[in-house]
Amino acid sequence: MFRSFFLARRYLPWSIAGSLLILGATWYKVQLDVQINDWFGSFYDLVQEALAKPGSVKLDAYWAQVAAFTSIAMIYVTVAVLLEFFVKHYIFRWRQAMNGYYMAHWHLLRGIEGAAQRVQEDTMRFARIMEGLGVELMRSLMTLAAFLPLLWVLSEKVSELPVIGAIPHSLVWVALLWAGFGTLLLAGVGILLPGLEYQNQRVEAAYRKELVYGEDDATRAAPPVAATLFQEVRRNYFRLFFHYLYFDVVKYSYLQVSLLVPLIALGPSVVGAAFTLGVMQQITRAFDKVTESFQYLVYSWATIVELLSVYKRLRAFEARIDDPDAPGVPEAIR
Repeated sequence: MFRSFFLARRYLPWSIAGSLLILGATWYKVQLDVQINDWFGSFYDLVQEALAKPGSVKLDAYWAQVAAFTSIAMIYVTVAVLLEFFVKHYIFRWRQAMNGYYMAHWHLLRGIEGAAQRVQEDTMRFARIMEGLGVELMRSLMTLAAFLPLLWVLSEKVSELPVIGAIPHSLVWVALLWAGFGTLLLAGVGILLPGLEYQNQRVEAAYRKELVYGEDDATRAAPPVAATLFQEVRRNYFRLFFHYLYFDVVKYSYLQVSLLVPLIALGPSVVGAAFTLGVMQQITRAFDKVTESFQYLVYSWATIVELLSVYKRLRAFEARIDDPDAPGVPEAIR
């Protein structure tokens, strides 16, 4: 999955230079986001002054703020669109490298159950997941690197926390503890999901395989056999739906409470008029960015579950290449 792309000379321009380009463009997007955060401070301070003292702010100043945001936003959109376009090509080259590697060893792999599915569908799903999950991970780490120092400085304006009292750089610790709590909570609640997702792909593969055989052999995919196989698919999906039910209850409850956390933390400082409306906007937005970065696993858990399932299948698939005498996929996984 990795060496075929990152260690192959043919794909070095994509794997090395492409990775550096994605990192650079992602970092630039984050810097534009920091500029937008600064704009929120100056804009809402202007709004507060205009509402508090009628006539104190000229309309030209207001339009100048709107124009400043528009210029930043246009650059952001341009960079984001071009980056997404490049990432799609980058990820497809990764899939192409995997496909070439597996097909070069097809004589060792063709006897494995579901070999065609793994080469075609699993490489496609792996590439699709990495397109979203990998880029989002880089974005989260870079957002954290950019906004954590900003939140550290802005937290000096927060006089105290409810119940706890005054703590230096308090919002940084609140963001860290709340995100850590959510990550551990979701990991514990969703611990069964990777195994269930993997089992789901096994029963789907068995059903698909029988139907494929039935296209050329009239004795295969008979209604009773197909019905039995589909019943296994149905049973596994219903199990998966049940486990996702309580997982989603916990996940969405946690995310809704997350909206209140910065407002609760800022309560004493707001009542004490410790900062302006613009500074409050900067603080809450920086807090959200830092928290979202820490909550990467929370937001991506369902996708990570799918990735783990694909990884387990492809890793067992590759075991046959490393050792031609290795047992079948299910035994290799166990």
